Amino acid sequence: MKIAIVGIGYVGLSLSTLLSQNNEVVLLDIIPKKVEMINNKISPVSDKDIEDFFKKKKLNLRATLNYKDALENAKYIIICTPTNYDTDKNSFDTSSVEDTIKKVKSMNLNDSIIVVKSTIPIGFIKKMKLKYNMNNIFFSPEFLREGKALYDNLYPSRIIVGDKTKMGADFANILKKLSLNDNVKIILMDSDEAEAVKLFSNAFLALRVAFFNESDTYSEANNLNAQDIIEGVSLDPRIGNYYNNPSFGYGGYCLTKDTKQLLASYKNVPQNIIKSIIDSNYTRKEYIANKIIEKKPRTIGIYRLVMKADSDNFRDSAIQDIIEILRKKENEIIVYEPSIVSDNFNGLKIIRSLSEFKQKSSVI
Repeated sequence: MKIAIVGIGYVGLSLSTLLSQNNEVVLLDIIPKKVEMINNKISPVSDKDIEDFFKKKKLNLRATLNYKDALENAKYIIICTPTNYDTDKNSFDTSSVEDTIKKVKSMNLNDSIIVVKSTIPIGFIKKMKLKYNMNNIFFSPEFLREGKALYDNLYPSRIIVGDKTKMGADFANILKKLSLNDNVKIILMDSDEAEAVKLFSNAFLALRVAFFNESDTYSEANNLNAQDIIEGVSLDPRIGNYYNNPSFGYGGYCLTKDTKQLLASYKNVPQNIIKSIIDSNYTRKEYIANKIIEKKPRTIGIYRLVMKADSDNFRDSAIQDIIEILRKKENEIIVYEPSIVSDNFNGLKIIRSLSEFKQKSSVI
């Protein structure tokens, strides 16, 4: 069958790669460069498995800038557009998702099923169903890691669909048939609950990051060995020896915005933990920035802006908040980031030679 996927990011590209093994998949985007790369079998994102599939697998996959070309006659229209957090509205900006829903409605594609994979506020699908008088729409959260998005589609931890009817079950089974995890569990639930699963999952991951960062801060302040403490704590099977590496704070696209959206959802509900996660993350970044400033560096060198290993994305990476704190102190800052083609980033000089970068930096 024909499947349209809107948005060429990690979610859209990994899903289209997965589904195009045995379906006709058309990717829709507004960026010509991304469309051109897909049609030349070049991955626009850094993901080893996607790159391997592009080279070795026979995929029925193409990309287009024309929404009619993409959407017409599609059995499923899967929306994977970005939903950035709007601080003024204190909510996700879901305009790109709603624009696609409006296009489907205006084209009278009544036989098409809309699956929203973009992260959305709790209650969004219910609101869209009422607003546009449509029932052929549901939310199915994704649980992907940048750089390993296709792997996480091939070996999903769970398949969750926010629809309890045959419509939701059929879509879940399409994903399960392409999964290499034979024991993956399918859970069908209502749309509100599916939307909540996504936000609470990322909030818990953010909580783990914040917890181990605070243990590391305490260790450094008291001259303790953080690695020994974390290893000893993590060997408790209820805690687990994973996702426990101290960092600059959580950053990247998902955890930052999803924790803020979840906090906003608690508007009339008592809470302490969710706000503390967000506060703790900023405290960690401030602590690290102040430790750097204490050294009175001549020039601060920032080695890489990417959010983590195996990623080429530095959107909302934690180091950028630390840079902003350092800039307020009028420190000279230079950046080594090979993935940036321009000579500066937000007014900071990009150094292309690693040896020159190390020679010019008094603190890295």
